Amino acid sequence: MVVSGISGNAPSALKVDVDIKHTWRGDVVIDLIAPDGSAYRLKNSSSNDSADNVIATYTVNASTEVANGTWKLKVQDVARYDTGYIDSFKLTFP
Repeated sequence: MVVSGISGNAPSALKVDVDIKHTWRGDVVIDLIAPDGSAYRLKNSSSNDSADNVIATYTVNASTEVANGTWKLKVQDVARYDTGYIDSFKLTFP
């Protein structure tokens, strides 16, 4: 996601909305990758969480990052057999 037209740094309460379809969400690890390559962990794996899908809003203190640039969502499935995909993600700069 390319962010432009925002002066200065990202906020200390950057909202990250994710909609990830997955058959066992406990297998999913999610990181927000800032334009400079810094990673912000949004979600760790949890072997006890067998529900489907990750539909959530996370708050990240990204105040040390320049707001403008390419932000990425990195999603990893740390187990085998289950499948999924990123349906959408959105950043909200308050």
